[in-house]
Amino acid sequence: MKRRISLTVLCIVTALMQTVWPVSLTIASIRPNLVVILTASFSLMCGRKTGMLMGFWTGLLLDIFSGGTIGFYALIYAWTGFLMGYSYRIFYDDDIKTPLLLIAGSDLLYGLYQYIGTFLLRGRIHFFFYLRRIIIPEMIFTVILGVFVYQLNFWINKKTTRTYF
Repeated sequence: MKRRISLTVLCIVTALMQTVWPVSLTIASIRPNLVVILTASFSLMCGRKTGMLMGFWTGLLLDIFSGGTIGFYALIYAWTGFLMGYSYRIFYDDDIKTPLLLIAGSDLLYGLYQYIGTFLLRGRIHFFFYLRRIIIPEMIFTVILGVFVYQLNFWINKKTTRTYF
């Protein structure tokens, strides 16, 4: 029960922080994707089901908070959690490279989905411009912040997981 409550609070706080990210912390109007960090982290630590559920609920909260199409973000974050959950078996506590690689891959997947869903379908086909100006800078910013946020997520997961000896 303690774990469910803490993960629910974490989803709500992450969705709120993603929607109200301070303008003073953006770099060239790029902000990190906190939901990608959360989804990739818990997919790696807990597996596909937990990652998919956290991604879906946090994405649904983002859909509600942003006032856009309901299900747009929920779909991509659920898929991200599911796909990144396949790495659950290769997880090691002391290795930071795997989580950062998954966060980068998740953000790249999110950027491509965002491009297709919001730009390509409207006839804007300047993919390399979008890749160079938005996807790659956001991915770098997300990975840099992911170093610190992943450690916090790892600590929360460790404190809320039951261990039997």
